[in-house]
Amino acid sequence: MTATSETLRAGAERVPDPVAPRYTKSNLDLAVIGNSRVGGMIDIAGDLVWMCIPRFDGDPAFCALLDADHEGGRFSTMLDREFTTEQHYVENTAIVRTVKQDAAGNAIEQIDFCPCYSQYGRGFAPVGMVRILRRLAGRPRVRVRFKPRCEYGARDPEFTWGSHHIRALIPGYPLRMTTDAPIMHILEGNAFVVEDQVSFVIGPDETLTESAAEFAAHALARTEAYWRQWVRELALPFEWQDAVIRAAITLKLNTCEDTGGIVAALTTSIPEAPHSGRNWDYRYCWLRDAYFVVNALNKLGSTTTLERYLNYLENVMAASPAHRLQPLYSLSGLAELVETEMPGLPGYRAMGPVRNGNLAYVQAQHDVYGSAVLAVTHAFFDRRIALRDPVSLFTQLEPLGERAFELHDQPDAGIWEYRGRTDVHTFSTLMCWAACDRLGRIAAHLGLDERAATWFEKAGRIRQLIESQAWNESLGAFTATMGGDTLDASVLLMAELDFLPASDPRLRSSVKVIADGLRRGDFLLRYAHADDFGMPETAFVVCSFWWIQALAHLGEHALAREIFGKLLARRNRFGLLSEDLDPQTGELWGNYPQTYSMVGIIMCAMRLSIRWDDAF
Repeated sequence: MTATSETLRAGAERVPDPVAPRYTKSNLDLAVIGNSRVGGMIDIAGDLVWMCIPRFDGDPAFCALLDADHEGGRFSTMLDREFTTEQHYVENTAIVRTVKQDAAGNAIEQIDFCPCYSQYGRGFAPVGMVRILRRLAGRPRVRVRFKPRCEYGARDPEFTWGSHHIRALIPGYPLRMTTDAPIMHILEGNAFVVEDQVSFVIGPDETLTESAAEFAAHALARTEAYWRQWVRELALPFEWQDAVIRAAITLKLNTCEDTGGIVAALTTSIPEAPHSGRNWDYRYCWLRDAYFVVNALNKLGSTTTLERYLNYLENVMAASPAHRLQPLYSLSGLAELVETEMPGLPGYRAMGPVRNGNLAYVQAQHDVYGSAVLAVTHAFFDRRIALRDPVSLFTQLEPLGERAFELHDQPDAGIWEYRGRTDVHTFSTLMCWAACDRLGRIAAHLGLDERAATWFEKAGRIRQLIESQAWNESLGAFTATMGGDTLDASVLLMAELDFLPASDPRLRSSVKVIADGLRRGDFLLRYAHADDFGMPETAFVVCSFWWIQALAHLGEHALAREIFGKLLARRNRFGLLSEDLDPQTGELWGNYPQTYSMVGIIMCAMRLSIRWDDAF
């Protein structure tokens, strides 16, 4: 395996003596591994601190991210004395390499990944991970702690073991760790010398047909080859390629290969700001977020995510009564996502509550109809995607357009999911316009002239409402709500959605007014008025990316590139972003890794990069 690092390489981090574990406070300086079926997070010590089983929205068996002071909920392989670490992704993969070295010069290399490759004519992506430890120098002694928890941290599972495995009896999905390391030393917490290499395979409670070392070796080679081939097929911009590649891989890790659903993030209950109570579960498929993901990956030339998502969306629409769509669904398309607090975990830095489920599923968010239509629109115009019956698919979409037109002037909870208020939000109405407009474009493309005329007429009526009611002459901007006087960063998407051309003075004025009103430091809030939880404290990362995209539309590339550079500088050591950041300190907050934010990296790089043929 190549040990090449990417541009963002971690510096040395000191980890305390592990004999009496004292863990540093949780932070989001985490590497993400996964295989589009399960996702895990590796901290600065190389510990696995987050992984839900048997799927993204399952029980977090490894949950130390939300309970850092507890010895359990993690899988750690630490040197026996205080050590430093250096970490990076293996280039163009989702494989993490951690080098650990103590003061005496003893050193090991740790490789973490989730197997992902083709086998026997189908995808092989088991629920679990592989860890390989290799001696690099001296006589390194390690202690291994394999301590999953269950029922959202409420208890420790029972354990059984054999000659080469330890089994954690987690209800519903027992986990087995198969290893060639000494089982007794692991069970008793003893340190042992790594003579050459030891391997750990965590997965379903099934016997491996080969040794742990043999499986780990060929799984590593095949997984690395899989990721390198996937990246090789991306249509990259000339500039910021490392950032775009990492963002694209991360979006891929947030997709569910089994159903085609796309989770907004891999975590739950990371607060948007310290002690804010804004702790939500993002391990579900928001139709709005999913549209942004498939749009970004499509621009990079990766169409398989869109094709799988089309299947997911079709199943969701078929199960929706009277074509009424929810904002979000489970990965399998289930509608009911009851929100429950889980007292077994104290939360990120003990800032609870920890929630399972999301009450937003009962909300009315009318932009969802535009999100669904926009996601599917690509398929009609991309010749790489072979639609069996495009007219039939268009006919399936038309009821969504009818719902969008019916609801475009009705109050809803809006894109930011207000829990205690409703209004006629400009962004929701804008997305209803987009649903009708794109249906008109699709109909015209298919030669359905009468249907095209009908949809363009409906889009025109919605446009008239937005232009007459959302424009505030005294502010010089389109506002958050019809007839309102507050600002909202989502309005910046008017240009991206092709609602207004760059030449329209209202667009230029709106971009300036919104930026001036919502800017804190170098970044934007989503809004600057009090909501159900008080005043927002942190910048919502994607809003700054929307600002950059709007500036690029207006031809203000120098300013757009400057802000883009500042946002890229706020990524963690692995090139990843969460949902929010503190505009003063730059610290990341909110669920992680946030697909919105990673999409922003791709879209802005594609928009701002110089052309390949202009580079030489």
